[in-house]
Amino acid sequence: MTDPRADDPARVTARILLEIDAVLFRPDDPFVLTSGRRSPVYVDCRRIMSYPRARAKLMDLACARIQAAAGFESLDAIAGGETAGIPFAAWIAERLGLPMVYIRKKPKGFGRNARIEGHLPECARTLLVEDLATDGASKLSFVEGLREAGATVNHTFVVFHYGIFPESLRSLGDRGVSLHALATWWDALAEAEAGGRLDADACRMVRAFLEAPESWVGPDPAAT
Repeated sequence: MTDPRADDPARVTARILLEIDAVLFRPDDPFVLTSGRRSPVYVDCRRIMSYPRARAKLMDLACARIQAAAGFESLDAIAGGETAGIPFAAWIAERLGLPMVYIRKKPKGFGRNARIEGHLPECARTLLVEDLATDGASKLSFVEGLREAGATVNHTFVVFHYGIFPESLRSLGDRGVSLHALATWWDALAEAEAGGRLDADACRMVRAFLEAPESWVGPDPAAT
């Protein structure tokens, strides 16, 4: 039976990320994140840089998503978040014919002590670009930094949004910022399942994590 969503941009994105091993599923041997939390899923959007054909398709999808969400003449500049957002911001800015800047996580501490690199006009309607979003905390810091520099920031874009932490959308929404993404873990799971990359047990374990990531413990390490 043909999957009616197979050509959906979110599923196409998920398919590309799976093909280049940018998204990984390992429910039987969970990843250990920097927080110490165990996770059956892992995403590394930096891999996109090394695959020019996949990269071109994803950036075409990104620009279409941005224009559909924010409008065709509603942006004056693209800002990449240090460091992972910088290449994506550059590719998107080139396609949209817009100036690009990047924003540091904190002022560099010497010279102009700037947090914004590049020329950002006062009140420029600016799109913040990063590679991915989990709980939205880093986006808030970058948004505040851009606003302090005089920019107007109502939209942020990421290639991949975890889509399992509701507070990410809520915290950004409370600051007047809409988050736009190409795909979530739900899209990645649907594509992996449709493509036979995961068996029924693995799908069940991953789905349990996505539904309750804070309480997920996974298999007992002592039993493996």
